Amino acid sequence: MAILEILKDYTELRDLSREDISALAGELRERITSVVLKNGGHLASSLGAVELILSLLRSFDPAEDRILFDVGHQAYAYKLLTGRLDRFDTLRQWGGVSGFPRRRESSFDHFDAGHSSTSLSAALGFAKARDVLGKKHHVVAVIGDASLLNGLAFEALNYTRESRTKVIYVLNDNTMSISPRVGGMATHLARLSSSSAYNWLKKAIKDSCASLPRGQALENVLGKMKDHIKTIVKPVNIFDEMDINYWGPFDGHNTEELENVFELAKKYDRPVLLHVVTVKGKGSEEAEKDPTAFHGVSPARPKEPCETGRKSWSEIAAGIVLGMAEKDSRIVCLTAAMKCGSRLDEFASRFPDRFFDVGIAEGHMVTMAAGMAAGGLKPVVFVYSTFLQRAMDQVVHDVCMQNLPVTFAVDRAGLVGEDGETHQGLFDIPWSRPVPNLVMTAPRDEEALRSLFLFAGKHEGPVMIRFPRGTAVPCLKKGNSLVTPPAPDMLKPEILETGSEWALIGYGKTVELMLRARETARSRGISPLPGVVDLRCLKPLPEHDLQKILASHSFVVVAEDGYSAGGAGEAIAALARGMGERNTAVVSVTGVPDIFVPQGTIREQEEYCGLTPGKVVNRFVEFQKRAYRQAARI
Repeated sequence: MAILEILKDYTELRDLSREDISALAGELRERITSVVLKNGGHLASSLGAVELILSLLRSFDPAEDRILFDVGHQAYAYKLLTGRLDRFDTLRQWGGVSGFPRRRESSFDHFDAGHSSTSLSAALGFAKARDVLGKKHHVVAVIGDASLLNGLAFEALNYTRESRTKVIYVLNDNTMSISPRVGGMATHLARLSSSSAYNWLKKAIKDSCASLPRGQALENVLGKMKDHIKTIVKPVNIFDEMDINYWGPFDGHNTEELENVFELAKKYDRPVLLHVVTVKGKGSEEAEKDPTAFHGVSPARPKEPCETGRKSWSEIAAGIVLGMAEKDSRIVCLTAAMKCGSRLDEFASRFPDRFFDVGIAEGHMVTMAAGMAAGGLKPVVFVYSTFLQRAMDQVVHDVCMQNLPVTFAVDRAGLVGEDGETHQGLFDIPWSRPVPNLVMTAPRDEEALRSLFLFAGKHEGPVMIRFPRGTAVPCLKKGNSLVTPPAPDMLKPEILETGSEWALIGYGKTVELMLRARETARSRGISPLPGVVDLRCLKPLPEHDLQKILASHSFVVVAEDGYSAGGAGEAIAALARGMGERNTAVVSVTGVPDIFVPQGTIREQEEYCGLTPGKVVNRFVEFQKRAYRQAARI
């Protein structure tokens, strides 16, 4: 019988032989691979961290100690070994196991993670909480080499010495080396630093020097001698310079070596960073050869017939900007470690001097783009909606306050599916709409996306173009401008279907929802049929055109591709109230309610939030019933 199946819990890991641990590592990889290829998820990162997690759970007790994972991409083996084996087949499914650490899911998940670079700051918080409460448990933060490059991680590193607390940082490095390995010296230095005799001697020297007339000078000399010896046997690195003792690098797939180092770190009385080198995708030939392709795996489900042959929004956006860059040498592209996800490989290949991948550093990216714009370039920032949240201050102060021509290509806007709460693109509209100078748009199809990028390329100010996850239809529906003759202004609403009495207003992805709602009304025999309007521009709100709609209908439904609170529908409702007697319309807003939307398919999430054609039509049906009841009372 497989070892994984007979383990009662992680505490039995300590009783296993080295051979059993090696066999268990293989079983974990098999289970992770089979589930992720079916459900989707982060494969290569989790495969690379199997031995690391086995060693952590043999050395620390997550019931007492605090083990924190950065992002959580590498935590699948941890989930399997901490009580979620029987449910792991539900990974990233509605009501199932999350793809990221979740406190509400397990008492062994000590801190929620979905965005990178939070683990070190959280670990310092846990360590200080331990100290203040007089407890003695260990705090361990596991962070990847890419996450370590984010400013938040550096802020935590910078404060570690000032925190005056014991914390263990584990740097899981699968792409780079901070310094060359010095044979067994790395382990020797770790053992020396953590030994009780060494720490006793260090304290004795310090106490003795304090009692001597020139004791401080002697202590300084001894300290310099120690540092000089360290530089001979181990190259200086940034962590030592920040007074965080650096040990390593160590083989992240050698459980015996890892456990020895962890035991030494537990005895050490100061902050320590353990540099662990792993192979991303370990155990899978395909994932090891192409870890980027196997970093995030999509669920294995058949595409719907209507999606066959379509390109993704990301691919189309990247292609449009590439075409613009061929004609305008001022256009440059920036991304924060999402070159592949944003489909910018070809742009990077064609224009290497005009492509900038800044790593996981969204705030830096936006301010750098602002500097580029102020310097005469036309930067296009490709960023997922959820990650743009990390650069809100830079968008406001550095771009919009200076009214600089930066285009934000905001990918994965709206509901995103299986990645769940941390990755939903639901906040960009509520927090961006109040920002002066910013133009916010949302295309309904490929044709509109192209027109909006061309508009942004000519506009002398910041423009945000938000588009959803998934594939785009070339042309969803031809529309008519509300003014005659048709205006060339891309910021004007378009009437896609004429109707009477009630109107459906959508933007971006919700335009298709409103067109389907009209067909649902037709199939249910509801009369009259509604008009359908593509709002197109969410900011500045096209108030004059909207007033025409509000004055000529008795009921208007606005569908949000984000939170109802703070969205375009709320602004349209306020506009209607301000019209006084000129307004005849009751405005009803349907969107994401005041919740963090859980993982699942996008369709499940839309159903959960009420964003379906039937529920849109039901709003008008309920309005009619209320109107009839009111008329009967009169």
